Amino acid sequence: MITELLLVIPFLFLFIAYASGDIWAKWVTIFSTFLSLGITIASFIFYHDERIKPFLEANYNWLKNPNINFHLTIDGLTIIMLLLTNSMAFLISLASFSDKAENKKSYYALILLMIAALNGVFMASDGFLFYIFWEITLIPIYFIALLWGGKNRMPVTFKFFIYTLFGSLFLLIGFVYLYSIGGSLSIDKIYHLEIDQSSQLWLFWFIFIAFAIKIPIFPFHSWQAETYKESPTTGTMLLSGIMLKMGLFGIIKWLIPILPYATKFWTPIVIVLCVIGVIYGAILTFSQKNTKHFLAYSSLSHVGLMAAGIFSLSNYGWQGAIIQMVAHAVNVVGLFFVIEVMARRTGTYKIAELGGIRQQSPWFATFFMVILFASISLPLTNAFVGEYLLFLGLFHYNETLAIVSGISVILGAAYMLWFYQKTMLGETSEKSKNFIPLHWSEIMVLGLIISIILGFGIHPQPIIDVVQPTLKEILKFGLK
Repeated sequence: MITELLLVIPFLFLFIAYASGDIWAKWVTIFSTFLSLGITIASFIFYHDERIKPFLEANYNWLKNPNINFHLTIDGLTIIMLLLTNSMAFLISLASFSDKAENKKSYYALILLMIAALNGVFMASDGFLFYIFWEITLIPIYFIALLWGGKNRMPVTFKFFIYTLFGSLFLLIGFVYLYSIGGSLSIDKIYHLEIDQSSQLWLFWFIFIAFAIKIPIFPFHSWQAETYKESPTTGTMLLSGIMLKMGLFGIIKWLIPILPYATKFWTPIVIVLCVIGVIYGAILTFSQKNTKHFLAYSSLSHVGLMAAGIFSLSNYGWQGAIIQMVAHAVNVVGLFFVIEVMARRTGTYKIAELGGIRQQSPWFATFFMVILFASISLPLTNAFVGEYLLFLGLFHYNETLAIVSGISVILGAAYMLWFYQKTMLGETSEKSKNFIPLHWSEIMVLGLIISIILGFGIHPQPIIDVVQPTLKEILKFGLK
């Protein structure tokens, strides 16, 4: 029942949002995302209650030949991803309240379609169903970027579409092969498939590349920075806050436990690529002149560390990756919202044209500082425990790689503090001098983000308690 609701609610309300017109579409979207979030929070709180278990799975026979079931399941990992998705969806819908976008009914309908597809990706327990939802997510984000993006949106969006479609084709080939040898893509069955070692070695790359492009992992990242820059900030939030987590989730649930031999064989290469991305992204961040580019390369560095932690194939690394996925979603959405608030008032995304905003709006500068501290994993913020566990998992895998990755902590603190100094401190720039007070919806978004940062920073244990049994079960297959 819960699984169906998390698909039906956003899918049904996208039609209501479209029919309600431009004035009411945003309110319909806020209500829809709030409703989905409420159901998700209740499921998270009562997840260990046995009485709720029957409502966390739906399995309908869809096609007999080929054998495909409409199979949705909410396990410990899924509930965390749903909590991430629906909380960010609510925040993003609130954050877009002051958007000046035209044709808002279509804009918000596409956002709700995106949320429905993302919920489907995380709940799918049949490979073909997972692939269908995976592809559906590409449709709304493509049109959001194409229709409401910047002046260079057409070539940039085309590159993004081709890149991700290319990866999806590899994923489809991999799933078709798995179906050909097992007769089903039910996750329970393919976890127990006996795939010969030589087939695993090539099949690994077909599935991995699709996930690596979406994350993105170096060197599959070249679509990211320009897409983040040209997309409207709402689209960038969806991409960076939720959509890239699909790739990390896919590696954990749809790659490592299915191809354990190939994972262990290729891990030395993959984990080096991840670490290169961590340092490469951090170094490039320093040279960026556009705020969206700045956050794009910063995000590349963070997700590289998460992927490296996953490929450490340790319980610590996986726990850290899950906590960090949640933390990164909150923090990166918060940072993109901060630069959007600045852009709404100053009309620019250029770092050099900003400055002295703290003198105009001390409260905004304070909100920004808290989110900045979270992004550099200050103790008692949401990213601290996750980053600690990631480095612990990496250290158990390879001490040298852990130390090299640790350089990103220093670089991250340096470039984020430099960013704060350039935008908030110093003399007030010409574009910043008329910085108007925050709107009530902006205060609400920033307040909720900081509440989550401090709440999960002080007490992250509920996430670990819910996700640990599922991670232990998946890791058992991944290490066999």
